[in-house]
Amino acid sequence: ERCYAQSKRLSSLLRDISTLNRMDDAPQMIDFESVDINQIVDTIKKDTYIEMQKHGMKLIDVMPSGIIINGNTSLIYSIFRNLTDNAIAYAGDNTTITITAHEKGEFWDFVFCDNGIGVGREHLGRLFERFYRVDKGRSRKAGGTGLGLAIVKNAVMLHNGCISASYNEGGGLRFDFSIKK
Repeated sequence: ERCYAQSKRLSSLLRDISTLNRMDDAPQMIDFESVDINQIVDTIKKDTYIEMQKHGMKLIDVMPSGIIINGNTSLIYSIFRNLTDNAIAYAGDNTTITITAHEKGEFWDFVFCDNGIGVGREHLGRLFERFYRVDKGRSRKAGGTGLGLAIVKNAVMLHNGCISASYNEGGGLRFDFSIKK
């Protein structure tokens, strides 16, 4: 069982490193198509439902319908899935995740926030670094590769956007990011 768990962890690590390398080394080879953001978030809500129920969490999607961008479906999915998985793993039980969006010129601006426990001030500026972990002991138990937020940042940048992390009013973390239509 331990060998199987470690092989799954190694597989995840290799997949995440491969994704980052592809974005770094060959961004021109990444295919773009019409991507329905609302459908991706709906899929993530379904895929994480059981885990969220286990922690008494809610995901509230207050985005307008019809958000379509020209992007890479897999990477856009990774943005929203990694943010959701991090909130599930680290925000704490009975947390609410809220996703909002509004159109701004040739971009969609998104806010992904939770009302969880947040992180210390000293960690906020380093959240997007590869392999950076706020709490090494807790992170190991929760799984993950330490590359999720690095993938989020690089995927956002590949879509001509930018991302920042801050404290959410009322507690927790807030990620503001934009993605070009």
